Amino acid sequence: MYFYILKVQLIFYNMTNRIYLTFLLTFFLLISCNQTITTADIDKINGYWEIEKVILADGTKKEYRISETIDYFKIKDNKGFRKKVVPQLDGSYLINNQFENIAIVKDKDLYYIKYTTKYTKFKEQIVQIRDSILVLKNAQNVEYHYKKPIPFSVK
Repeated sequence: MYFYILKVQLIFYNMTNRIYLTFLLTFFLLISCNQTITTADIDKINGYWEIEKVILADGTKKEYRISETIDYFKIKDNKGFRKKVVPQLDGSYLINNQFENIAIVKDKDLYYIKYTTKYTKFKEQIVQIRDSILVLKNAQNVEYHYKKPIPFSVK
């Protein structure tokens, strides 16, 4: 009987430790996923960004293996533009006169890119920005995951 009680206590102790460890790992994972954006991070948006995947509000993911267009951002003093450019086989980009004016705004410790065109206005939250990663989220909770494109050339 004594061994049975000891065995039950040991099993309960192991289960409690597993639950505690799982909770701690989940907690640290959640904390590490949220990046606090700073004004210094805004400069990292400048340049070319290729869409990697889109995560819809319901969690559905759409992966992009090849992108026909690349977003080019140019921001100075929290104002600038975004253009869609088309990469060419020689490593250059085909561009046109279409662009969206953008402004970086801060609201309650969150940073947003506000877009303005002749036809519409909208904004996207900057969720994450690193040297080679950009994640934006729109008002419909759709997340756009970008990466820096790898230049292609047949030269």
